[in-house]
Amino acid sequence: MTDSFDRRHYYHAEAHVLSGELRTPLNRDIKPQSFVKLSDGGGYESKLERDFHLEAAISFESAHTQVAGYPASWPCDGWATLTTAEIVGLNFLDVIKADRVVGQMRTIYPAVGYVPIVSFVGTHFDNLRIGGHPVKLDLDLGLFGDKPVDDLFYTQEPLFVRRVIKQYERIAACGNLPVELDGRYNQIPSSFVDGETVECSLVNQAEGSYPGRTFGHIIHIPHFGIVTLAKLRVMERDFEPETEIPRNTQISLTMIDVELNCTGDGRVRHCEMIAGGHTKP
Repeated sequence: MTDSFDRRHYYHAEAHVLSGELRTPLNRDIKPQSFVKLSDGGGYESKLERDFHLEAAISFESAHTQVAGYPASWPCDGWATLTTAEIVGLNFLDVIKADRVVGQMRTIYPAVGYVPIVSFVGTHFDNLRIGGHPVKLDLDLGLFGDKPVDDLFYTQEPLFVRRVIKQYERIAACGNLPVELDGRYNQIPSSFVDGETVECSLVNQAEGSYPGRTFGHIIHIPHFGIVTLAKLRVMERDFEPETEIPRNTQISLTMIDVELNCTGDGRVRHCEMIAGGHTKP
């Protein structure tokens, strides 16, 4: 915990490179690999792992994670959190491969107010392939934009809301959504309710000659499953009674989320991280 400006900040950040559960072709729970979690007093934690193999189903050459929390003075006074998860040489069931996948998130909680600055600089995919075919991605690392003025929170900030709604519109416009997606994207919101968890992505569009259909940042691969890229979840909690501003903004990023429905059964997440500190009073 850091004492500054008569306020105290409690850090929260965690990251891992692989987790999930498989039921077929093998039955295995996958505990979070290279898991790190920051203490609420800040500091630095990291892990490095090499030559991971889960039988012949999942492998990577190396992976590392890091979390850090420290006082900030730019672009404003406050408290900064850095969260990183990286996989090198990923191979998932010989269908999804990548030379490198990096998820990185920075948040700066201001000394005055509660809503953080959010940045994803450093996040990228290197040579992502599906079925041997390159995946071309339109990444939008500026999805959150500048910090909202007057401590307006993100799910009520017009530019952020507009960008998210455009993603929903892009998915719905594809038509004939698989049953697994229809319930999540068949209704396009015009706004978001306070306290609602908002799901979106740092990928506006994926393209390529790989098998299957693409719905924005989601790829449906026949006889395999659904792949969701750079998925974000924004959760705003602990609303201040008088101003109704959330005192806790929690953001999660999952770089590759795979839901198997044919070749195998299960769900596996790659490069997943959470950041969401809070300040008192």
